Amino acid sequence: MAIKNKVTKIRTCRGAAKRFRITGTGKIQAYGANHGHKLGKKSMRKKKLMLKKRVLQGADARNMKRLVPYLKG
Repeated sequence: MAIKNKVTKIRTCRGAAKRFRITGTGKIQAYGANHGHKLGKKSMRKKKLMLKKRVLQGADARNMKRLVPYLKG
């Protein structure tokens, strides 16, 4: 009997999969941080900007692609 070398599956980080999404062109989008609490002292403009989705750049995008290898848009 021959022993087959098994390659382990890449597991998706479920927490990251719920927080990020892929655009049609393959870029990773994320929501802005600091929008959970203590909103009274922040200006309306700042709060609106934090609600928008942002495209991750550089090393952040590479790290997220390792965490969520099978994420679909």
